[in-house]
Formats: sequence, structure tokens, C-alpha cells
Amino acid sequence: MVIAGPPEYMGKRRLFILAIFVCLFAFSCGRELMAEHKHADNHLTAYNHSLATILVEYASAVYMSDLTELFTWTCSRCSGLTAGFDIIELLVDVEHCLQSFVGVAKDLNAIVIAFRGTQEHSIQNWIEDLYWKQLDINYPGMPDAMVHHGFYSAYHNTTIRPGILNAVERAKQYYGDLNIIVTGHSMGGAMAAFCGLDLVVNTEAKNVQVMTFGQPRVGNAAFASYYSQLVPNTIRVTNDHDIVPHLPPYYRYFPQKTYHHFPREVWLHNIGVGSLVYEVEKVCDGSGEDPDCCRSVAGNSIADHLVYFGVELMCETWRSCGIVMDSLTKEYGKMDVKGNIVFSRDSILRMKTETNTGGDRM
Repeated sequence: MVIAGPPEYMGKRRLFILAIFVCLFAFSCGRELMAEHKHADNHLTAYNHSLATILVEYASAVYMSDLTELFTWTCSRCSGLTAGFDIIELLVDVEHCLQSFVGVAKDLNAIVIAFRGTQEHSIQNWIEDLYWKQLDINYPGMPDAMVHHGFYSAYHNTTIRPGILNAVERAKQYYGDLNIIVTGHSMGGAMAAFCGLDLVVNTEAKNVQVMTFGQPRVGNAAFASYYSQLVPNTIRVTNDHDIVPHLPPYYRYFPQKTYHHFPREVWLHNIGVGSLVYEVEKVCDGSGEDPDCCRSVAGNSIADHLVYFGVELMCETWRSCGIVMDSLTKEYGKMDVKGNIVFSRDSILRMKTETNTGGDRM
């Protein structure tokens, strides 16, 4: 015989059972996810501090709006550890406010691809938008993998991707089969991740390395797992209380259904008190969501997002997708009907030749 209790008791009992079920589901999913990344942990790349301080300068240079200076690698951020960089192609998608370049760093013996982060008039608005973005694209060839529509489209559905792939092929023609390093900051880091994966999967490129700065989450746990297997030579550098690596939000009780970072994170943060404060570079675990790294603090700082290793990662002046170039530079670029521009290495050589033979045209 079944004895039924009062209605309020039965309601509480159902809620209690539901709560237990949810906790067990979240716990089991979390255990499975950790096991997957623990297995992949042995294949993750080692962190190289010297390389990080070089690549952050490339991630900074791509923010320059003076295309003449960037095209000829004479800008204020085109010296120091990046001096002598040989631009192969500079890409400006004016329609979608995107910018990227491909070139060869002889000291690294590598092709370097850099993507600019958001250049909206107010970065605050862009950050607020990320709180509401949802997973909505099934990544091709990856069952259950979902990714962020905006970041995916910024790389795959604009003039950027074909320009990048073309420039990589031409760089190999000029310099041979070099390693490829992809970098970017903020949204540029998200694009860099999709680019690195694209190069591995669709062009079968070997020795692809990705290093990003202040990158947001771009996909769910399934995507993170696939990505870590296909592009294991990846480092995400995060800085102290930088708000963007915390976005879009991660909900730990639903690890399979929420945004999830791929590994490996290196968290920059300060320790000590008073005058005895110094920066630590903590190499995090292979889960992508190490609770002892940037997730251990409140992600509430825009200031920490805009400076890494003492290098500014933003435009010199905030403007709405503005670019600057002289009339001569404009002659050597290819512009489509929507105003998107491509400058190639051949154009640079032709510009220098004609400038030297034609006097002070620039």
C-alpha cells in the first residue's frame, strides 16, 4: 500500500529529488570532461616566455590604423622585438571592421599571422554584448561541437579567411615550408583560434602554433576537446582580473552545455604586498578551466584587458573602424566594391622601387 503525504510535502520531495539529479548530472559530466582533458594534457605545448613577449608586440602592432606605416612596417609599434618583419599581406575588411596581417619573422623562422581585436567606439558595449551571446553554430565535422556565431563568422564569412590562406601559400613560395604562428588579442584571439584550426584541418598545415592574449571563450566543451587534440600547440595568456577571458559566461553545473575554454592557459598575476610585488606567470592545467588560474578571481577589469607584459593592446585613438593611408599607398592596394582592402608583398616591392626612382612621392 502506498501512503501519500500532504501536497506540500510531495512538492518539496520532488524538488529535492530534482536537485539531487541535477547535482549528480553536473558532477558526472564534470568528471568525464576532466578525464578527457587530462588525457590530452600530456600533448600540450610548453610555455615560452620569450616567445610571448615577442608575439604580444605583433598583437599590438595589428591595431595600428595608419596602413601606410603598418604596410611598410615603419609604425611606432613595428620595432623592438618585431624589427625586420617582412609583411606578405595586410588585410582590412572595412565592412566588418576587421584587420589582419601575414608576414615572415626571420628570427622566429616562422610565418606570423596576427588579428586585431575589437575596434568599436566603446569596448564596454562589446563586453556587455558577450554576456548575452549564445552557442548557435554546429562546427563542421565535430559532432556536438558548438561555437560562437560572431567569432566564427568574423573569420570564416568575411574577406579575412581567403586573404590569410592565400598569403600563407605565397609566404611558403618565398621562404619555404616554415612553421606558422597565429596570434591576436581579445576578439582577435578568437579569430586566431579559428584560423589555427582551419590551417590544420583544411590545409593540413604542419607545425601550427597559436598564442592569444585576453581571448574570450569561443565554443562549448566538445569543441574545446576537439580543438585541444587538433591544435595542441596552443597557449592562451590571461592577465590578472581581465574581464574578457570570463566571457561568454561559464556555468560549471552544465559543463557540456556552456562555453568552455580550451587549454592551455597561462595566467599573469601579481603577488606580494607593498613594494614587494612581482608578476607571476602561472602555467595552468590541461582542463581549459583551471579553478586556480584566472577563474579564481573576479573578471571585472577592462584595464587588465588592454595591457599585457606592459604592451598596449588597443588603438592609439578610439575611432569607429577608422583607417589612415596616403594616396600613394592607396594606389598599391586592391579594393573591392565594399571598400575592403588588400595590400600584398608584391605591392610593397613595387612601391619601394617606384618611390626610389620617382623622388619623394611619399
